[in-house]
Amino acid sequence: MNDNTLLTLRDRISALDLNLLSLLAERRTLALDVARSKIASQRPIRDMARERELLKRLVTEGQKRDLDGFYVTRLFQMIIEDSVLTQQALLQLDLNHQEQRSARVAFLGPKGSYSHLAARQYGARYFEQVVECGCQKFADIVQLVETGQAEYGILPIENSSSGSINDVYDLLQHTHLSLVGEIAIPIDHCVLVSGNTNLDQIEVIYSHPQPFQQCSQFLARFPQWQFDYCESTAAAMEKVAQLNRPTVAALGSGQGGALYGLQVLESNLANQQQNITRFIVLARKPIDVTEQVPAKTTLIMATGQQSGALVEALLVLRTHGIVMTRLESRPIHGNAHEEMFYIDVQANLRSGKMQKALRELQAITRSLKVLGCYPSENVLPVDPE
Repeated sequence: MNDNTLLTLRDRISALDLNLLSLLAERRTLALDVARSKIASQRPIRDMARERELLKRLVTEGQKRDLDGFYVTRLFQMIIEDSVLTQQALLQLDLNHQEQRSARVAFLGPKGSYSHLAARQYGARYFEQVVECGCQKFADIVQLVETGQAEYGILPIENSSSGSINDVYDLLQHTHLSLVGEIAIPIDHCVLVSGNTNLDQIEVIYSHPQPFQQCSQFLARFPQWQFDYCESTAAAMEKVAQLNRPTVAALGSGQGGALYGLQVLESNLANQQQNITRFIVLARKPIDVTEQVPAKTTLIMATGQQSGALVEALLVLRTHGIVMTRLESRPIHGNAHEEMFYIDVQANLRSGKMQKALRELQAITRSLKVLGCYPSENVLPVDPE
């Protein structure tokens, strides 16, 4: 095969890719029309039975075209997830009479940080234009939203590999902001470089402490590397781009690295293959969540020190059939012997069972605060049977 033939084939592939993008955009437009229909009919966003039948039919049709069933399933699960989240966003905007087309969103780090990518993804779903406000500390994000300098703040709350981010939990104890959303970002840590080099040439690698921790098994293969800690992965990328030397590298996201002109040398480096960071979205006012979408409610409570107090509180949730998805404890500042408990539950604050549970919890806890109710971003994929 000569070079001209290869170029022709690549041009044909590029043309097909553009057609695919146009079709995906058209599909999303139709998904919005479906959402508007559901607003009028009050039908739930998801129809799991229909999704399953759709995937079965697509797998069958794909096999007729020599396409692997797993490939077709994985591809359309992503497309269905986008459709669900797109429809969900439209229903939320309608319910809350939100006509705002632009927003200022605060996040940790300069451009290219994982928080920046989360802010972009959340903003693109709800707004036509987003003004990005990078911050150096978590507390700065909260302050910008509290003072009205930003409408929304994006904060990482937990990582599937390294666990909870305690500094954020502690901030939630002392703010009057409401939790109005969540977003999960798959974390694909990469070795990023500014030019032609290889792993053996690298002498110094820059990153935030968390990626170093999450990629410890890969990094152990290179004991000669010197670790240099930065305030964010984006700061590490910026440093490597400025140095522009074959002996330095950054540990961070490929998407973020591209913003600084860096290339991916190695990817998918985390100790755990499923490495996901969950971010929360804070705003000055709470939102209503339509009962047409799955909702989460986050509580913070203090039970006191009597024996069995926490168990008694959790039994209230079980009695009302409310599923708890997360429980975290943090010390109460100023009282080292008491703890606050953060609880995520799968329930809409507007529902009767949640209101009954809250009344019972208020009667048996020392303090109870609803941090927010928001749409769940966890779109569980269906599999063709």
